[in-house]
Amino acid sequence: MRGLKNMDLFSSQENTNRLANAPLAERMRPRTLVEFVGQDKILGVTGLLRRLIAQDKLPSMIFWGPPGTGKTTLARIIAGETKSRFVALSATSSSVAEVREAIKEAREQIKFFKKRTIVFIDEIHRFNKSQQDAFLPAVEDGTITLIGATTENPSFEVNSALLSRSRVFVLEKLTPENILVIVRAALKDEVRGLGKKKIELSLEAESLLSGLADGDARSALNALEVAVDSFTTTQDENVLKLSATEIREAFQKSHLLYDRAGEEHYNIISALHKSMRGGDANAALYWLGRMLEAGEDPLYIARRLIRFASEDVGLADPQALLQATAAYQAAHSIGLPECNVNLAQVVVYLARAPKSIELYKAYGEVASTIHEGPNPPVPIHLRNAPTKLMKDLDYGKDYLYPPEEDATNQTYLPEELKNKKFL
Repeated sequence: MRGLKNMDLFSSQENTNRLANAPLAERMRPRTLVEFVGQDKILGVTGLLRRLIAQDKLPSMIFWGPPGTGKTTLARIIAGETKSRFVALSATSSSVAEVREAIKEAREQIKFFKKRTIVFIDEIHRFNKSQQDAFLPAVEDGTITLIGATTENPSFEVNSALLSRSRVFVLEKLTPENILVIVRAALKDEVRGLGKKKIELSLEAESLLSGLADGDARSALNALEVAVDSFTTTQDENVLKLSATEIREAFQKSHLLYDRAGEEHYNIISALHKSMRGGDANAALYWLGRMLEAGEDPLYIARRLIRFASEDVGLADPQALLQATAAYQAAHSIGLPECNVNLAQVVVYLARAPKSIELYKAYGEVASTIHEGPNPPVPIHLRNAPTKLMKDLDYGKDYLYPPEEDATNQTYLPEELKNKKFL
């Protein structure tokens, strides 16, 4: 089946051959809970998920957390611990037909082999409503155990019906100490890691590596591998000693295209924003492409465009907010790759639109005024009077109704702020 990965975790020669040529991060992927690092809240001795695994009473689940925290790895480990089939679907390329085919195979596995199936969906937030709905009957009747992974808040990105039938587990960003445990294991392991190469990291290099990884184990191992590949041939010593300089250069190389979790992520979204603000539609389109082609979540970009529409265009073109909101809806409805042209349309529209920061500055002044205080009470004539008591207390008294009365001199700010100008 195209788009489906049916992984027999115990079929091993093929996996062994594949791993031999795989990147370090893939080779060092934990195979058991003992090897898994981090997430003590859910996997510690008293952690709920560990207890569920031990009791073999797994519900369908959503793993929510930043990149590189072990969402995919944990799903694979669970399949191994429970002796289940593991089927991976791609949220960016799998169709509803493939979802149904996976469910059909799961039913046959139960019927003929009494074997359960875990269906894992990475970036489940990118599945549209019809794709997510296709899982509901199979989740409800226990045909499959669904494990979805997402970097986005599932309350907004996963259908409520599916969410109500799943348990959400929050995976936290790995600590620098966690990263160091993972890196040191890779340096020591002679079978899957770099143990045969006799590599040493200075304390400064370790600190830099664990810090630059920003909680992403994959990022740390990728940079370590680049550093080793880059400098092994330049030194004649038996032991390869990596300094902070080599680690820093390796991070720059491994993050050359785009890093969704690191500095380059913010650099490129900043470049997009500033290109649109400067009216350069050509450059803005390029920076949009840099993000989309590197796998950025289109909804993240769409949210930034909505903000830009009010912050930088504002009242100079009120249609900009409608355009940006429509792009978000389009991205949510059809996902990648189809939504790329929807986002491109709005990026060009916003770049070409007239600009005004009047609203942005005005609201900033409002917020400053409120936080600096004091904040006077609502004037008596503007207050709501739904009860007799409130009317007896003169709530709403002397209010002039503009459609029918001359309210030219009526004030709407508290007396203390009546001369304050925000716009």
